[in-house]
Amino acid sequence: MVSEKYIERMQELFDIKKVFSKPEALKGIRVLDISMIIFGPATADFLGEMGAEVIKVEMPGRGDVMRNVAPQGYYWKNVSPAFFAQNHNKFHIAVDLHNPEGREIIRRLAARSDVFIENYRPGTTERKWQLGYRQLREINPSIIYVSNTGYGQWGPYASRPSYDALAQAVSGMSLITGFEGRPPVKIGIYLGNYFGACLSAVAVLAALYWRDKTGKGQYIEHSQCEALIRAMEWTWAYIGLTGKRRRRIGNRDHVITFSDLFRCRDGFVVIEADTDDELVALLRATGNEHLYTNLWLRDDFSKEDKIKHIHDIISRWALKFTRSEIEEESNRFGFVCAPVQNARDHYENQHLRVRGSVWEMHDPVYGHMIEYGPAPKLSETPGRFIWAGKPVGFHNEYVLSSILGLDSAEIKALAERGIIGKWIERKGSKPPDDWYDEGVIY
Repeated sequence: MVSEKYIERMQELFDIKKVFSKPEALKGIRVLDISMIIFGPATADFLGEMGAEVIKVEMPGRGDVMRNVAPQGYYWKNVSPAFFAQNHNKFHIAVDLHNPEGREIIRRLAARSDVFIENYRPGTTERKWQLGYRQLREINPSIIYVSNTGYGQWGPYASRPSYDALAQAVSGMSLITGFEGRPPVKIGIYLGNYFGACLSAVAVLAALYWRDKTGKGQYIEHSQCEALIRAMEWTWAYIGLTGKRRRRIGNRDHVITFSDLFRCRDGFVVIEADTDDELVALLRATGNEHLYTNLWLRDDFSKEDKIKHIHDIISRWALKFTRSEIEEESNRFGFVCAPVQNARDHYENQHLRVRGSVWEMHDPVYGHMIEYGPAPKLSETPGRFIWAGKPVGFHNEYVLSSILGLDSAEIKALAERGIIGKWIERKGSKPPDDWYDEGVIY
């Protein structure tokens, strides 16, 4: 049992009220992000959460595809909610990469950046825009260049397009997900994108450390599919050693003796019992403690039959309770459980709120916002969300003047020639209808 004093010390050490009084770990690192959708933008987002200055580059007008990937056609204040999750704390500029003058702006920004991120098909940035690693390292030898793709920059699959569902399929993750005797199941989130972006951000941190020691930049290429394969734990080792594939077992667990998901009166709950003590406690809670000796310890029943019998008992028992009541029973008797939570549960969850995992902030364009906050907690240099993703080209003037030293006349001339631009009057790219420019930077 964790002592109250220990919990108090940890809460003081990681107090979210003190986040903005502490320094940022990556302050001073500039990331130039020309990627789109999720895989590349999320990599930049993770770095931005830790203090990197991230400049997101989009095409003028509609901007990033994710601005229009509206869940079930829903837009909030003229923007798709799907756009926010991978675009925190970024400066947004809109530059026409098809125009030589636009590409020159990107080269000038790259010369002043530490990290460059793209996620186009292999060779696109080099062949189409002359913004590949070979070109950019000529003007900035210390640059860390990141290419996130579905299958990598070389190999038989390299030229294939990829989406998260395809990466889940090719990695084999779909094959082991679902129930025995039924078709494989795709995971309900874009795990390949977000987990891949996390590993890509880790690679950037390693490259930054190497550069600090040697002064040398380098090229990072990262495969979405291979990121998921890296998360497959013992799956392929098992088939190589035994010749047997990993089974689909639904909501059960390959390692924990008794683990499953059960319906209760107001939703679902996961109950686990791995040790003998936990199983006895679970059986005692259902009024069936005698089954531990009369069934579980007997050798004349198969393990599968034992688990099925106990599963049926737990299923009937759980229907009598709510999720919170089952949690109370687990504390009373000593077995392990957790409610299956939804977004409303998270919104009201005091544990997530005191830890900053439910993050409230005021954005100068979108107003009051609540999102899932940074996951890693650092005691001295905590991550943070400062502002939300912005409309297309929102920071053109700020970035081009403060970093490249362009004056207002030069910026205006670039806009008039279509080299740079902003949003169009279309949901996804434009600000809220009731917003007006007050000279806001963020």
